[in-house]
Amino acid sequence: MSPADRPNFRIDSERLWSSLMELARIGGTEKGGVCRIALTDLDRQGRDLFVRWATEAGCSIKVDRLGNIFARREGRDPTKPPVMTGSHLDTQPTGGKFDGAYGVVAGLEVLRVLYDSGYVTEAPIEVAVWTNEEGCRFAPAMVASGVFAGAFELDYALSRTDRDGTTFGDALKAIGYDGPEAVGGREVGAFFEAHIEQGPILEREHKTIGVVTGAQGQRWYEITWTGMESHAGTTPMEGRRDALVGAAELIVAARRIGSRPDGRSTVGVIESQPQSRNTIPGRVFMTVDFRHPDDDALTSMDGELRAAANDIAARHRLQIAIEQIWYFPPSPFAEELVQSVRRAAEQAGFPHCDIVSGAGHDACYVSRVAPTAMIFVPCKDGISHNEVEDAAKGDIAAGCQILLQAMVERADA
Repeated sequence: MSPADRPNFRIDSERLWSSLMELARIGGTEKGGVCRIALTDLDRQGRDLFVRWATEAGCSIKVDRLGNIFARREGRDPTKPPVMTGSHLDTQPTGGKFDGAYGVVAGLEVLRVLYDSGYVTEAPIEVAVWTNEEGCRFAPAMVASGVFAGAFELDYALSRTDRDGTTFGDALKAIGYDGPEAVGGREVGAFFEAHIEQGPILEREHKTIGVVTGAQGQRWYEITWTGMESHAGTTPMEGRRDALVGAAELIVAARRIGSRPDGRSTVGVIESQPQSRNTIPGRVFMTVDFRHPDDDALTSMDGELRAAANDIAARHRLQIAIEQIWYFPPSPFAEELVQSVRRAAEQAGFPHCDIVSGAGHDACYVSRVAPTAMIFVPCKDGISHNEVEDAAKGDIAAGCQILLQAMVERADA
């Protein structure tokens, strides 16, 4: 179908916004953010609300063995692979209203517009809710979409544990979303994900739409330093084997390593034992997150981290154990879908620019098995993973309108 023959669909911006605000009340915090951790009862409540909304919009619902939810609106030709969108409903402990939730509710609005109009696309339309995108309870992040894309085995995902020792599989059963469907193994015609940028570029450049060309690579590490506990008052400085000193020096080294063009480095967790003010720390656990859009640079950062850690350990007579728990290579998106997003932004008259995602998204894994693109909209001051995370209603609506146009164009191709 040519663009001239296609109806001029418009999203309902008020309905989109009110649905986002209703969803945000599930796990809402006093500071205006959202705490809806993966596979908790609050996560279940958010999922239940989405399922109800999608069912009311005439969709069938399927849930796979990792709790990924797929709401499907059938096409004229049900044998065609679906055009899919979606994101996640889980949040960080101090998360905001838009990260993940926007992509799910924007997909829901696409379903609602098609349902209200009675229009049936050639290929089916699906909206996915991916499980445990954030990875703050069960590491690594995006493990469920990773299994869908063949990056992880099912048993690996189900066996992940949180800090209390609860497995992913047990938590999934507890909220009633351990579905019967196989994870992945089916064709997807195209995948789009709408998301807030989580950075300052669009706002700074006064652009409404970010045409995402790909996502940078990531390496996650868990590092354990082992020294020796001893008395804080009686042990001379030159005789100490202070594990926390080793960790502190590596934090500085990690920042230096990440301070290259387009580089990123973060130490997000540090745990010192035995947690006594007059005992020298004998053991420290820490995490390091490296990111870069160039894989060679990311590999170089890995080598520099290991060299720095070994040097620090030798100088302070410490033992060091470095485990890379996750490697995610840079992910370029499908040029034909990137063009669809760019074309939709031009047709709608929204100022736009190309952009590389600094964050990982479920779309990055899906891109391994299906043509994929993303749509970014600005967030206030570039802040995300924070309770003050915010976005303008008009920008939220604009991104959803671009999603609708791009999906319908692809589904009717």
